[in-house]
Amino acid sequence: MDDFIIRLATEADAADLLGIYAPYVEQTAITFEYDVPSVSEFRSRIRRVKERYPYLVAAQNGVLVGYAYAGAFHERAAYHWAVETSIYVRMDCKHQGIGCKLYHALERALRQQGILNVNACIACPETEDEYLTRDSVRFHEHLGYRMVGEFHQCGYKFKRWYNMVWMEKTIGDHFQHQPEVLWWPEIEAAGNGLEES
Repeated sequence: MDDFIIRLATEADAADLLGIYAPYVEQTAITFEYDVPSVSEFRSRIRRVKERYPYLVAAQNGVLVGYAYAGAFHERAAYHWAVETSIYVRMDCKHQGIGCKLYHALERALRQQGILNVNACIACPETEDEYLTRDSVRFHEHLGYRMVGEFHQCGYKFKRWYNMVWMEKTIGDHFQHQPEVLWWPEIEAAGNGLEES
C-alpha cells in the first residue's frame, strides 16, 4: 500500500469517518443503528472515546479508509481491564489488510494501557443474506478471537431478525495483584502515544 499510515483520530476527522460508517447503517445489518448520525454526533462520539481509549484511523494516500476504537466493556470498576472493540473499513477498500493492520495497532495501544481482554459484539445471521454475512466473525477468528456467546434474534433491521455474538481475545496476563489501567490521555501525557505505522 502506498503512503499508508495509522494515526490517532481527531474530531476534525468526523465527516470523513461518518462517510465510511454511513453505508454500513444504510445498506447492512453489520450495525444495528437505523439512522445515520449527524457529523456533530459523530464528533461527540470520537471525543467520548478519547477520554479513555485510543481511536485510530487508517489513511492511504491521504484518504481515510478505516477506523477502529475501543470502548468500555462495562462501566463498573472490576471491568476496567476489558474493552469492546469496533472497526469499520471503507466498503471499496475491504480485503486489503487494512482491518488487520488497524486491529494490530489498536491492540498495541490497549496493551500500553494495561487492557487484558478485548471483546467484539458482532451482528451475525442465521443464514447469510444481502445485508449480513459471517465475514466479521471469520475476520475476528483469523485475528485470534474465540466465540464466547450468542444471542438469538435480538436485532431487527430491514424487516429481518439477526443474532448477535460475543467474541473475545486475551492480549495480556491476568495476575492476583493487577496493575491499574491507564486511561489513554495518561499514556499520551507520558509521551507514550501511538506509534504511527
